[in-house]
Amino acid sequence: MSFKDEDFVEVEYSAWNASDNRLVSTTDEKKAKEADIYDDNAAYGPTLIVLGAGGTIGGLDRELRGMSIGETKRFTFTPADAFGDRHDDLVKVMPLSAFRAREIEPYVGMHVNIDGTSVTVKSVNSGRVVVDGNHPYAGRSIIYEVKIVKNITSENEKIEALGKAYGVKPTSTAVKGDTAEVSFDGNVKKDSDYFINKARMLALVFSNLKGVEKVLVHEEYLRPKETEHNRESAD
Repeated sequence: MSFKDEDFVEVEYSAWNASDNRLVSTTDEKKAKEADIYDDNAAYGPTLIVLGAGGTIGGLDRELRGMSIGETKRFTFTPADAFGDRHDDLVKVMPLSAFRAREIEPYVGMHVNIDGTSVTVKSVNSGRVVVDGNHPYAGRSIIYEVKIVKNITSENEKIEALGKAYGVKPTSTAVKGDTAEVSFDGNVKKDSDYFINKARMLALVFSNLKGVEKVLVHEEYLRPKETEHNRESAD
């Protein structure tokens, strides 16, 4: 079969820097641990790609369209089809005070958003911070091994997949006509990340599910359990 723009596909993949064969990204938890790139905050397992939505590199978006469910392929993408060429003008020097004014204490390797631009801190010294706005793998050829696991076709599953991709998978979903209802029960942690990622999920629902005109969100909040520390404080 072939895929097209707006198709929802779940894939498993691993990606290597072609110059030294070093693993740089993977959906496989075991591989990540073996390569010492494991991230406690990452969600391993099949990941969602909405074709044509810009959520993955151009070369992979193109090649996935000719694959079939269950098929595994390996590709080598040049920078033009991967993360682009490096641009020297994206490397800038900023005063340390500009970070501290934002209550940020920069360190080498930090990824941070400055005025809408994602940058990586390259050095910090003498009151100056060198930041790089290039993607960390810009200018490099990347090898991808990818398997298509699933083609998501139902609108309920599409909403669930978008929520899962942002760490806010709904407890339940129901699409009736042009209205989608999503519920988050009391077991879903409602911290600051939840509200930000929920907003992102809802924006993607409207941009990717053309038949949905309205979303009703139901949220359940539970009274925090009283801890021994809280009881002692009250006493």
